Amino acid sequence: MDRSEADAAGATPVAVNGEPDEVVRIRLGIAYDGTDFKGWAAQPRLRTVQGTLEGALATLFRRERVAPRLTVAGRTDAGVHALGQVAHLDVPASAFARVTRLRRGDASGALEHDPAAVLLRRLTGILGTSDSDVVITHAESAPAGFDARFSAVWRRYEYRIADEAALRDPLARGRTVWYPRALDVEAMDRAANRLLGLHDFAAFCKPREEATTIRTLQAYGWRRGEGDVLVTTLQADAFCHSMVRALVGACVAVGEGKLADDDPERLLAAAERTSAFKVMPAKGLVLTEVGYPDDAELEARAVQTRARRDLRQRGIPDPVGEPRF
Repeated sequence: MDRSEADAAGATPVAVNGEPDEVVRIRLGIAYDGTDFKGWAAQPRLRTVQGTLEGALATLFRRERVAPRLTVAGRTDAGVHALGQVAHLDVPASAFARVTRLRRGDASGALEHDPAAVLLRRLTGILGTSDSDVVITHAESAPAGFDARFSAVWRRYEYRIADEAALRDPLARGRTVWYPRALDVEAMDRAANRLLGLHDFAAFCKPREEATTIRTLQAYGWRRGEGDVLVTTLQADAFCHSMVRALVGACVAVGEGKLADDDPERLLAAAERTSAFKVMPAKGLVLTEVGYPDDAELEARAVQTRARRDLRQRGIPDPVGEPRF
């Protein structure tokens, strides 16, 4: 069982100094500017979001000789930003209680009754309160059955492009791609709408061994927002590697007149990786939200998603017919 599978199995008792100890599972909300990160996933000698956060956790729990690991809703690529990332960590209850014990100088009231809020305060102090490019937006005790990755039912992204007709705001340049030509937003929107639904998105995914490219694209459309900046929102049960930026690139090619508005749909039907368009830069992409079912359905959702994943890895067809990862 790999680390992700072990995490997905749920918070279970562990041995601490030879004695059994319950595990506390904490849900974190995370936001970050991805510009200076080499993606989410921890990598040796590279600065990543996971590496930075797990480093802060290791510092906080060093006296407890615990190094909590994070399970994330969706790993983002290098340069991709997030406002609504979600992760969880499991910590021995005794270690968690000691780390979140109130100290002299801590405010009373809410902190006294919410150890997760104390954890948030401690981690924020380690990460930095004035100029950090990664922020933990909230922390809470996870409801029973919650798994940040396997309980999720959808992920939502936003992509921004300032074309020739749009206002190029220098204060938003870190999250907006500046494009040197005018784009036809109506044609882009028509092309995007043709891609909705359950499909094999192999034409828009970077292939990975033993990974399916079948997804349900639930929302995709283009509009002009403030300053005539082109904005799209994409939502799916899950996205495969580079899928969002490839879908955006196909519609940009339509908007520029290099592809007809029904060409992306034809490429989709071919289900093969193509060079008919360029994958767009990471800087315009933001993970804005991850959706979860009601608390009572969390555990069932995680079990269902893991079962589908296991079937595909063993080469057995998914009886439900709607793969998630």
